[in-house]
Amino acid sequence: MKITLLQNTTLDITATAIRTCWQSFDKSDQGGEKDLKLIDRVGNQFKHGSTLEHLFYTFYISGISRACLQELARHRIASLSVKSSRYTIKELKDEKRFELFDDRATKYLVATGDDMVDDMSLKALENLRLVLNEGISNDKAKYCMPESYKTELTWSINARSLQNFLNLRTNKSALQEIQNLAHNIYEVLPDTHKYLFKDMVGE
Repeated sequence: MKITLLQNTTLDITATAIRTCWQSFDKSDQGGEKDLKLIDRVGNQFKHGSTLEHLFYTFYISGISRACLQELARHRIASLSVKSSRYTIKELKDEKRFELFDDRATKYLVATGDDMVDDMSLKALENLRLVLNEGISNDKAKYCMPESYKTELTWSINARSLQNFLNLRTNKSALQEIQNLAHNIYEVLPDTHKYLFKDMVGE
């Protein structure tokens, strides 16, 4: 998978939002240490998480499975624009027959490391290719797509929801792929923002 941070709100916006409540603008150090500590104190320590909703991040995520996408979609306070299978599934039509252990499949499928599961996913990929080449419409053919089929998306989320996402999805009980996704998302955050999330990230 590949994660790219496309844009993010600057921390001074969040500090301004917090200072709006007490009209304490005169105490700001214009995004300096005082403002950074204020954001952590109010947003994290005092649990006024709504103040963190002014802080947004937009990521481009590629190379995750549809199974992982389904997990990601459970985080409702976020916006997803996803690669359309309806318009892009034709990428498979011109491929030659997929055989077991076919390296070409890595372009389309996320491997689990379990040989039997990965073999069955490859068979499903070949079945999908056959269906497409029978002239069946993309809208119907996509019902044959294996959950391991790769997709990509643009994902926007506020800091409060991102904290929840990182807390839940870096947990060892989460799907391994979304654990990897969550850790990678944390890693591409600006270094100056990571202090707001570090306590939410599991090992």
